[in-house]
Amino acid sequence: MCLPTASHHKRLLLLGGTLEARRIAARLATLPAISVTLSLAGRTRAPIDNGVTTRSGGFGGVPGLVAWLKNHHIDAVILATHPFAAQMAHNASEAARQTGLPILRVARPGWQRAPEDCWRECDTTDEAVTLLGATPRRVLLTFGREQAACFEAAPMHHYVIRSIDPIDPPLALPHVDNLIARGPFTLASERQLLRSHAIDVLVTKHSGGAATFPKLVAARELGVEVIMMRRPAMPNIPVVEGLDDSGMVRLVEWVSAL
Repeated sequence: MCLPTASHHKRLLLLGGTLEARRIAARLATLPAISVTLSLAGRTRAPIDNGVTTRSGGFGGVPGLVAWLKNHHIDAVILATHPFAAQMAHNASEAARQTGLPILRVARPGWQRAPEDCWRECDTTDEAVTLLGATPRRVLLTFGREQAACFEAAPMHHYVIRSIDPIDPPLALPHVDNLIARGPFTLASERQLLRSHAIDVLVTKHSGGAATFPKLVAARELGVEVIMMRRPAMPNIPVVEGLDDSGMVRLVEWVSAL
């Protein structure tokens, strides 16, 4: 990986909203001569305290982000957003290019499909709605409120929607149960969820990571079909694959060399 040139006190923008970003914030807070601003999209109503300066909300596209980076004298950008936050990733990449700032993306490892898994893959929520078919089914959705609204086009199904925040406004669906929960989830609790609601199809994004993987294991064990949304393309910028011990070491080395 190409490392930036070493200097003195540095200001970093950490684009987050993920478990990885929280771990990065906690680690960088221990480094000398490093100031971190963690930026959250603002979609979660009660974000977790991360121990560093935090801002919430958008920047106003690439021009707004470029202006923010300049006004706050940022020296480097770390992209640790959700694997499906493609627009933010591309905006950050372009803003870094325009300002000449180093940028590093932290990529969450994807899930590995087992031979006994019953996955049907798609690229959009509209495709996922179509894959449900016309026959009424009992569906577990693990989407946020924005994507869940697409399923109003298929009101024949009974939906169980699990999200961090309440779905507001409520969806215009005749049969829907809303579950408010934040991972990580255990395999036992995911089994119980699928059984208690008699779920026969799970609709989810290929988010990756360990925190929400147990639902896929539970679906495999119980023979529940999975409709899996593929990840969108990400910008071609330097990347650290995962935050295991070696991944965190590489990230700290990159930051320390600023």
